[in-house]
Amino acid sequence: MDLTTPPASRARLLAFDGGGIRGLFSLEIARRIETLLREKHGRPDLVLADHFHYLGGTSTGAIIATFLSWGLPVDEVVRLYRENAKVMFTKAGFTSMHKNRFAGQPISDFLRNFFVEDDGSPATLGTSKLKTLLLVVTRNASTGSPWPMSNNPRAVYNDRTQPGCNLDLPLWQIVRASTAAPTFFPPEVIEITDQKSGVVKKHVFAFEDGGVTPFNNPAYLLYTMATLPEYRLHWPDGKERMSLVSVGTGRVKTGRGLKIDENLLGQAKSVPAALIGSAQWMQDLACRQHGECRHGEPLDSELGDLVRENPRAAFLYSRYDKSIGEAEMEGALKVSKKGFTLDNIELMDFLGEMGQEYAERVVKLEHFE
Repeated sequence: MDLTTPPASRARLLAFDGGGIRGLFSLEIARRIETLLREKHGRPDLVLADHFHYLGGTSTGAIIATFLSWGLPVDEVVRLYRENAKVMFTKAGFTSMHKNRFAGQPISDFLRNFFVEDDGSPATLGTSKLKTLLLVVTRNASTGSPWPMSNNPRAVYNDRTQPGCNLDLPLWQIVRASTAAPTFFPPEVIEITDQKSGVVKKHVFAFEDGGVTPFNNPAYLLYTMATLPEYRLHWPDGKERMSLVSVGTGRVKTGRGLKIDENLLGQAKSVPAALIGSAQWMQDLACRQHGECRHGEPLDSELGDLVRENPRAAFLYSRYDKSIGEAEMEGALKVSKKGFTLDNIELMDFLGEMGQEYAERVVKLEHFE
């Protein structure tokens, strides 16, 4: 099956934000979409890879997108997340604690052991086990640039006739690279082969979490990679030909409230989250401006939600995310004093329940069908 052929009717894109363990909130939205599609088509075994053509994700969203592209039902992805959460967030040893909070080996082993071919060999980015096109957002920490990696065989660096084709890279390693959040996990080291002027060169790069780019929300990037000629897919856009669903992990306020001044340590802690949140907002705004937004919470008091018809829309668009307010913050603190941190596995049940309530109340097929 040629995954690059433009779908006959509408190309369906599905993107997942980064957000650590809060990916369990995202999975409840994915589960609701899957349930509604099963009911509509009368297929209790339908999975999201049967419906969507291009999936993308950053960090925890990359894990979700890859599992779903692999053909797993959402229930199975939730099970894998919950059963392996403690393994993935294994505290680093004493000698490594000054660099990273968690050990990299446990999550590497989990991904390496799962993403294998039928004969047990490591599956690569070009594996036929991926049922859809897949985008994984990483950051090359060595060069300082975003590296979105896709299994699109037409892409420049996916040429099978050239040495160092990215399609030959282990899939587990690419996903692991997207989740290597600085201070949380050590970077993933990958050897990349480059060929220029007939000379083959090998480069060793350190990769880290794609959330440390403007694309922690990868939705608009996913649209771009499906349509921009330089990415060599050339899928036609227009709201009759393309839809884009963007799934968040819950938005926690990053403002300092009534605290006008902030000490140096407080600023250092708050700035990364504030920058990531601002970039996510901008990506969402770009999608609402260029698409026809069918659903989304208000962006701010000036813009509103931009849910309206758009005769020039490049795609149908829906953004599923929830502003985490005081009630949710207080509820989370009753469960765990650590609150909505990215690594708080004590909140797994809370996140699942919050996501289920939100998804059942909000998600509708007419938003993107």
